[in-house]
Amino acid sequence: MGQATPVLVGISHLEQRFQDFASAKEPVELMIDAVKAAAADAGSSELLNANSIRVIKGIWGYQNPARAVAEAIGCPNAQTALSPYGGNYVQSVLNVSALDIQRGAHDIVILTGAECGNTQAKAAKAQHDLGWAELPGTPDLMIGEEKDMRHEAEIAIRLGRPIQIYPIMETALRNELGMKVDDHMKHISELWAGFSAVAANNPNAWIRDAKTAEEIRTVSAINRPVSFPYPKFLNSNSAVDQAAALILCSEEKAEALGIAKEKWVYPWAGSDAQDHFHFSNRDNLHSSPAIRLAGKKCLEMSGMTPADIDLVDVYSCFPVAVQIASRELGLDTSKPLTVTGGLTWAGGPLNNYVMHSIVRMAELLRAQPGDKGMITANGGYITKHAFGTYSTQRPEKPFQHANLQDQVDALPKREVAMAHVGEGVVEGYSVMYGPKGLDKAFVATRLSDGRRAWGTSQDTDLLQSMTTEEFVGRPVKLADHVATF
Repeated sequence: MGQATPVLVGISHLEQRFQDFASAKEPVELMIDAVKAAAADAGSSELLNANSIRVIKGIWGYQNPARAVAEAIGCPNAQTALSPYGGNYVQSVLNVSALDIQRGAHDIVILTGAECGNTQAKAAKAQHDLGWAELPGTPDLMIGEEKDMRHEAEIAIRLGRPIQIYPIMETALRNELGMKVDDHMKHISELWAGFSAVAANNPNAWIRDAKTAEEIRTVSAINRPVSFPYPKFLNSNSAVDQAAALILCSEEKAEALGIAKEKWVYPWAGSDAQDHFHFSNRDNLHSSPAIRLAGKKCLEMSGMTPADIDLVDVYSCFPVAVQIASRELGLDTSKPLTVTGGLTWAGGPLNNYVMHSIVRMAELLRAQPGDKGMITANGGYITKHAFGTYSTQRPEKPFQHANLQDQVDALPKREVAMAHVGEGVVEGYSVMYGPKGLDKAFVATRLSDGRRAWGTSQDTDLLQSMTTEEFVGRPVKLADHVATF
């Protein structure tokens, strides 16, 4: 018996706009609704009789949400699965699911996920106990591995939040591009204005009123400074209540269920790789070998070049993630780099964003038969990556998958000095804001022996200068993790 051909047949996107706590559904309820909506989209309730239900981990406390979904849709004996935490896992789980269908392990697989960040934010402000279900138990399958992403040197200075680390990469990239501070702010705000324009035409986007580049880069009452060079409008927006679902099956099953071929979207190829897991060990702070190697491989297996891609959704938690990915992949930046509008405007339901980007990609591919699409997914600090290519056109080759981890692991790692006393050169930095204004800077430093060391500063005058002048490339002194210039 030959290999089965996996095909995406059912998709759904749901959102809830908060009205009151009594009517607000919790994430698992939205997942159930999304799965039913995906089956309705395909035109077959028989798809609810799935072999495996796979949930993308969220910030909720559920232990085995897939079991609750399985019982609610009438397939209590389905295998249950959960991913670890990370924005890459939707595409990674889809890659695994396509392979499972291809080898005949399953003929129907459901993926779903949901976040209620908007409801949670309102509950926290009101000191309201949401009373969400616990959903105890252990999933039958864990797809992926949980690992602590922080290096001990990062822990020592309390560095670890994405809003602290992504700006460090942004300033490092700014220097690599040879841009002045003001020109760079114009550059990234224009990039994000392009994403906002796409969101304005996406009926599923959370924010559909297009913002200008000037509005995006200008600090205001609704665009507070968060971590230089990023005000709020250059950050991911996780305060959304959104859910999505994908239903994959074999081509044979789709035919047996009478699912209209106009609904079919084929996954062509997928790939995965992780950059050096600890940010501190990266050879530099402005590139991603894992994106370059795994992204290139995904295109190669698909028989595509970057020029062949009609539609792409580049993971967009922060502008630097889009810039690095588009540079590594060789994408045409004159064309839109998103189909959704990105995590700021379309909505950033944390790890589940990419499910929404696949839903939107599938919608557009159905409307433009024969076009080719690419999805990029990112978790951590431009750390964990997954890629997928899609088309309504049936691929000439069976679905292919590659993991490029061995190649990435073989690349140079930078050693880290835990508590350096002496001089170095700034590689990148971020400036954090608190309730009272400028708060703290994190400074990545290259030492003369090639090692990396970390420093911080809470000198308000220095922090102010770091928001207007270029500090990458400057000499810096470190002592007890304090950076002075």
